[in-house]
Amino acid sequence: TFLQISDTKYVNAAHDILQKQESQNTTTPTPAPNGTSIEISNSSRYDCNAVSTAAVLLADILPTLLIKFTAPFYIHKVPYGFRVLVCFFTAVVSFLMVSFSSTILMSIFGVVFASISSGLGELSFLSLSVFFSRDVLSGWGSGTGAAGVAGASLYSAFTQAGLTPQVTLWIMLVVPVILAVSYFFLLVFPSSFPQWRRHEDGHSTSRVVNSQERRPLIEEEDDTETTQEEQEDKHIRPLSFTDKIYIMKGLLKFIIPLGVVYFAEYFINQGLLELLYFSDSHLSHAEQYRWYQTLYQIGVFASRTSLVCFKIRKIFLMSLLQCLNAVLLGFAVYYQFLPNPWVVFVTVLYEGLLGGAAYVNTFYFIREETAKRKREFAMAAASIGDSLGIALSAAAAFPVYRYFCSL
Repeated sequence: TFLQISDTKYVNAAHDILQKQESQNTTTPTPAPNGTSIEISNSSRYDCNAVSTAAVLLADILPTLLIKFTAPFYIHKVPYGFRVLVCFFTAVVSFLMVSFSSTILMSIFGVVFASISSGLGELSFLSLSVFFSRDVLSGWGSGTGAAGVAGASLYSAFTQAGLTPQVTLWIMLVVPVILAVSYFFLLVFPSSFPQWRRHEDGHSTSRVVNSQERRPLIEEEDDTETTQEEQEDKHIRPLSFTDKIYIMKGLLKFIIPLGVVYFAEYFINQGLLELLYFSDSHLSHAEQYRWYQTLYQIGVFASRTSLVCFKIRKIFLMSLLQCLNAVLLGFAVYYQFLPNPWVVFVTVLYEGLLGGAAYVNTFYFIREETAKRKREFAMAAASIGDSLGIALSAAAAFPVYRYFCSL
């Protein structure tokens, strides 16, 4: 939860980050021909920043995407304890860089460090979950959902109370500290867990039989059952590059629908919501944007917690519904037919419900339907789905934002 809070705050603060830098970098008013000074006004029918909030999203997701694309092939050589320390230090650096930044570029670099922390942490903790009972995955879903609510709510609450975004980020330095304390002092590991060393060749989750005996990726297997191959652990080699590619092909039916869900929802969040501004509301533009993001995170939290009550196997259905949301809000931006922000509040809450349900159910069924010895790699590799969808949505949001702002 605390790892995700640091990353979530920048997505919710995207409008404020860009607005702050623009105000700091604004030049003096332009002299008019008659000798008076005039301010350059925005002729667009929308209240636009010079840079779309998609720029913050792109900085927030590209490092994560790079890590998730490559790390599953080598990260097993890095001990979990060392990975968490890297997450801790990069999160601290990100808060300090953004809070003290004087340019958009410095702020973006700060977000990049948050992305490294979040990407490495998500991949590592999903892999770590296979060492515990399946109930831990429900806790992971609830925790990451709660992180979104906490990050968005705390940022909105602190800024609404009159604190500057800079002071808010200083206060939130406690987040990575709690992350480190929780992992190293509160988490109870299995007795055989290799905390400060990489997995030895005898560990069953990093094994695979030779290519002639390879079994399908998707297969039912009870946690308590031990196969003959696992009993003969010492004679089984580690997963090869070819084995990992084979596993990833089997994961595509999970990765693609998850990617589509996240493409649609982040296209909404960073490409459209900033343009859904209602000037007759008592909330300012920045306040409306913050509460859009907060309600979205509440929806994510509720649906990620729902795993303990019911499971949804058809992820593609949630992909379709999320795409319909993106189309609806796209038309709402262009035609401006929505009467007030409350309609958007309800829509983004529903959007969050779909996104959170897609995420937690995807990883639940990957865990349940993947051979035990392949789960650690499969959980890490499948995490590329949401990040890839987010990265593509950020790229698509740039031209769409420029188009609308040119109207």
